[in-house]
Amino acid sequence: MGTSIDTDDAAAAAAEFHEFFEAHYAELARLAHLLTGEADAADDLAADALLALWHRWDRVRNADHPVAYARGVVANLARTRIRSAVRERRRIALFWAPRGGGDGYAVDDPDVSAVVDVQGALRRLPFRKRACVVLRHAFDLSERDTSLVLGISVGTVKSQTSRAVAELQRLLGPDTPAAHVHVAVAAQRTGGSQ
Repeated sequence: MGTSIDTDDAAAAAAEFHEFFEAHYAELARLAHLLTGEADAADDLAADALLALWHRWDRVRNADHPVAYARGVVANLARTRIRSAVRERRRIALFWAPRGGGDGYAVDDPDVSAVVDVQGALRRLPFRKRACVVLRHAFDLSERDTSLVLGISVGTVKSQTSRAVAELQRLLGPDTPAAHVHVAVAAQRTGGSQ
C-alpha cells in the first residue's frame, strides 16, 4: 500500500512540474537570451535550469517563490556561461598574442555613438547590472522580486538598476532619455522594438 501512495505522489509531482514547465519555459529562455545575448544558448540554459529544478522539485514546489527560484537558477547558469566564455577568450588571446613584448592587438575604444541596438548595449553591461535592468524592465519584476532572484539586497537592486540605465543611456547615445531606455528594454520582453 505504501508503494501506491509513493506512486501517486510521484505522479502528482510530475504533473505539477509539467505544468510549471509549460507555464515558464519561454520566459526562462527569454531571460537567458537577454542575460547572455546568445539566442542559441537561451534554450539550452532554460532546459538546463529546468532539469536542475526537476532534480530538486520537492524543494522547489514547496518554496515560497518557485518562479523566483527558477529565475535565479537561470541567472546563475548564465553567469557561469559568461565567465567561461571570458576565460576562453582570454586563453585564445594569450595564444595568439605576439611574442617579444609588443603591445599586441590593441583595440581602440569602440564607437559608442554607433551602438543603437539595445541587445548589443545590454551585452556590454556587467552581469549584475544587466540582470537587474532586464529583470526590472524586460520582465517587469519589482525590486523585491529582483532581489530574490539574484540573491542581493533591494538597495543593491536599486543602485545597480540606476547605474545600468545611466550606462545604457551613455551607450545608446547622449540624446537618449531614461524613459526611452526603459521602453527599449521593455520591448525586449516580446522581442519587438519600439
